[in-house]
Amino acid sequence: MNVLARRMFELVEPIGVIPYSADEPNEAMFALGFTNYWDTYFAGRAAPLGLAPAEVVDALFYNFAPGEVARHIPKVWRTTTPEAAIAARQMGCAKALRRILGDHVDAPAFARAADLLLQAATSAPFEGRPMYAALRTIPNPDDVVARLFHAASLLREHRGDGHIAALMIERVGGLEAHVLFALDMGMPAENFGRIHHLPEAQLAAVIDGMRDRGLIDDDGWLSEPGRAVKQRVEALTDDLAAKPYESLDPGELDELIATLEPLAARLVAAQDW
Repeated sequence: MNVLARRMFELVEPIGVIPYSADEPNEAMFALGFTNYWDTYFAGRAAPLGLAPAEVVDALFYNFAPGEVARHIPKVWRTTTPEAAIAARQMGCAKALRRILGDHVDAPAFARAADLLLQAATSAPFEGRPMYAALRTIPNPDDVVARLFHAASLLREHRGDGHIAALMIERVGGLEAHVLFALDMGMPAENFGRIHHLPEAQLAAVIDGMRDRGLIDDDGWLSEPGRAVKQRVEALTDDLAAKPYESLDPGELDELIATLEPLAARLVAAQDW
């Protein structure tokens, strides 16, 4: 496992998930005319792809049940445009970060961290990274807080593209990935938020398939091979996520980590899941 990539994930992820952990991004999207959360999710995250069909979005997002994406794409583009969704998401996220981080955002160290993070986030190759490549087409924001969010989003999608590659190497499907994650945390798959709404027969079929492959024991929890698969996926995900940080020298990385640590702690404390 790449220790640096894992540490940076821990520090960047609280910024990258702000569209889903704060109210302001949803409020900004609702102002465009949306009336439910999942419309705002698909419009906000898929907007850099333009008017891509549901099949493409489904393939790139990887872990939604059959038909879920098609309930929102392309319907959301009858409410707004990709360009407007990008602007609203960015504005709402910057507003949330300003509220949560307070005076931190006015410090010179914050601006320096935003620039260093953006340098890392825009340094990786596009190849094999479709969501990352799509987000790279968005101009870098002038506003320092929006710039930090954009950098974190780029790194999140870059890591996500690599995570999907790691899952595919281990032959773990999108819904299976949720089961693997839940069981690794010690939570019954039926209780996990991303899949608890699935029809009972559909989720049972996913779990049965994983049991047939030896990933789940008869008691319903991960087997040793199942835990090994989870560990390999996480290790490879970290390895594949390391490239952006090679653009920073050790002193810059130390500086960036020192600035991000208190920001990440405050963002985690403010999360309302």
